[in-house]
Amino acid sequence: MTTNDSTPQAVLKVRDIPANTLPAMVHPGWAITFPWLVQGTTTRGGLPVPFDLGLYSSGSSESVVLDHWSHLLMATSITQAVHAPQIHGAEVRVHRRVGQRDAGDDVGLHLVEPCDGHLTDESGVLLSVAVADCVPVFVVDVRTRAIAVLHAGWRGASAGVLENGLSGMVASFGSAVGDLHLHLGPSICGDCYEVGGEVFAAMDQPVPDGNAPIDLRVLLAARAAARGVREDRISISEHCTRCTASELFSHRGGDAHRQVAYLGIRR
Repeated sequence: MTTNDSTPQAVLKVRDIPANTLPAMVHPGWAITFPWLVQGTTTRGGLPVPFDLGLYSSGSSESVVLDHWSHLLMATSITQAVHAPQIHGAEVRVHRRVGQRDAGDDVGLHLVEPCDGHLTDESGVLLSVAVADCVPVFVVDVRTRAIAVLHAGWRGASAGVLENGLSGMVASFGSAVGDLHLHLGPSICGDCYEVGGEVFAAMDQPVPDGNAPIDLRVLLAARAAARGVREDRISISEHCTRCTASELFSHRGGDAHRQVAYLGIRR
């Protein structure tokens, strides 16, 4: 039993392409259509040391991880990043720039209270979530120039992190759900993600006998469409953290490292 056949018909399959300035992959259409955006998902990189950005995992030393965050900020030309401990929940937070630009104290990585989603309409703030099989969800409102990035594992998805992110865009920035563009980024695919019946039950799916594969990105696409996001503005990455040789970290594959999904508005 899989959920692959329930993909909304107009949803696009997209093969994210390598970024130019750092070990990462970007949505090819967005890179052209939304030049005011900085968007991507980091990868392992071709370096002797894996490009690990996991602040709350055990893959690399803190000093190495912080060096990688500095590299990310330099490569994206955004001086301030927002990140949080993730608790597989549904809380999302709205962010403004921290500190004074003229004084230079707005530079660097800013850690906030635990949550699984970040929203902003302010330029110069790089929103980020750490992933290594879970789904990074990128949301863009072109009309209001507001953005969100969400961390959606099955617990967060079942708790409503996607719905809270969409509602947050509406409440905070006056977004219309029908105006939003949504990309379900590189994560574990439906063929590789075999789970127990509790996951199917949590996601309101028929419960199989024994373990079976489930496709979170397909289910999230359907949920987004049900909330009013236009199907032709939803896309699903073709990259899998396990099976597509995409140089991505996979928790199920034994990696303690983490990649980061990032989204920001250029200044």
